[in-house]
Amino acid sequence: MTDLRETALNSKAWPFEEARRLVKRYENGPPEKGYVLFETGYGPSGLPHIGTFGEVLRTTMVRRAFEILSDIPTKLICFSDDMDGMRKVPDNVPNQEMLADYLQMPLTSVPDPFGEHESFGHHNNAMLRRFLDTFGFEYEFYSAREFYRSGAFDETLLRAAERYDDLMAVMLKSLREERQQTYSIFLPIHPETGRVLYVPIKQVDAGEGTVTFDDAEGREWTLPVTGGNVKLQWKPDFGARWAALGVDWESYGKEHAPNTAIYSAICSKLGGKPPEVFTYELFLDENGQKISKSTGNGISIDEWLSYASTESLSYFMYQKPKTAKRMYFDVIPKAVDEYHQQLRAYAGQDTAARLNNPVFHIHGHNVPASNMVVSFAMLLNLASVAHAEDKEALWGFIRRYAPDASAETHPDLDQAAGFAVRYYNDFVKPHKVFRLPDEKEAAAMRDLADRLAAYDGPQDDEALQTIVFAVGKDHGFEPLRDWFKALYEVLLGASQGPRFGGFVALYGVTETIGLIEDGLAGTLAV
Repeated sequence: MTDLRETALNSKAWPFEEARRLVKRYENGPPEKGYVLFETGYGPSGLPHIGTFGEVLRTTMVRRAFEILSDIPTKLICFSDDMDGMRKVPDNVPNQEMLADYLQMPLTSVPDPFGEHESFGHHNNAMLRRFLDTFGFEYEFYSAREFYRSGAFDETLLRAAERYDDLMAVMLKSLREERQQTYSIFLPIHPETGRVLYVPIKQVDAGEGTVTFDDAEGREWTLPVTGGNVKLQWKPDFGARWAALGVDWESYGKEHAPNTAIYSAICSKLGGKPPEVFTYELFLDENGQKISKSTGNGISIDEWLSYASTESLSYFMYQKPKTAKRMYFDVIPKAVDEYHQQLRAYAGQDTAARLNNPVFHIHGHNVPASNMVVSFAMLLNLASVAHAEDKEALWGFIRRYAPDASAETHPDLDQAAGFAVRYYNDFVKPHKVFRLPDEKEAAAMRDLADRLAAYDGPQDDEALQTIVFAVGKDHGFEPLRDWFKALYEVLLGASQGPRFGGFVALYGVTETIGLIEDGLAGTLAV
């Protein structure tokens, strides 16, 4: 462990860079609460999306890195702001007309449009916890409703009443003059309607711990700030939560970055120490738009897991968190194959290289071996030429290519074969466009078919790739990628494809000759 810790102290992997900031934070001794607290926040205004998963995953990666660098215990809290008022009806839920009657109600007071839980907030919290549990995260779940109502937040709320003017001064500097006239850090919950009220506060009584306000009908009310009778506006809530819980590290998207100074100032004025903050770039859909819970664009957790493993998703999330990434279905095959490339590399790496390898941060000390003797990209092409409707159609070719492989001995390959068939039929097949070869390409393909027919060596990737390469050179393709592009477009219906020698080895020499003959005859294009 000592050698691992020493190596980790110099690792350039971003989780270790973040963890070292926490080590420095407590270089003079552990925190009074006895542990380092990681937090990730969640606004359950819509169904959980894949970005939420990424936030918890990345936080977990930093937590694991810190545990290598330090002996201080750690805790992760997933906090749901389920007392937030529902500002609009999400686009991707049923019974929208019913929900329209509950605007500005706390999400935990809005009926569940799915009819499965106590409220819409409870439903979305259950969805969040379900997929966090699916991935095996170790966390404690906090509900804002319970946090406010149980008394856990009372001390901080009473302190906010005492220091109301100081907190308001922080907030008012960030607001337009018009907004300043009606703004308060406190949002009362109307005793009769249950709605979150955005109204001016007439008086804050620090001694009594109450706020006084008029509702829309002009009636005056006085409510205690404790017990769930009021909630804090979201920016003060952020900083107050940091102070109340003693949060040490939190990550959030770049849209929060301009507010970091506000969150930190609120936390400090309430007697807390602001956490270390990690700002990540946003996930975008295929059109370059930010993915959103309410609109449901981009990929959901369930959609990704319909086409690839959980580990491939974790790998995608690890990559360059400070760079904006488009996250749609086309990224899945690449993520699968790169993940397995890193698994294969890990086995031969020294400690320093392993700590920089994404799979270490995905799996910790239990990095598995890769049994993917056929890449996901190759399986997609095999599904294409084999017209596969299920994974058994692929296994006939896989067993011939790798006789020792089976579904039992290579479960990740078996799973990938099933994913490949589904992905091919849903995303690749509808967009395949075959073409006829031109005269030069046709001559080269006839030559390739003849050379393959005369070949009597083993079905070896390299040997077969050498034959394909030689044909392209002999027929004057310059650059040589034009030759491979022709093979892909004529035989596979795509402008890009696998290493062709490996494809021949997997699909079979005789079968490839037949495929070439079909391409030359024009039957594929038809």
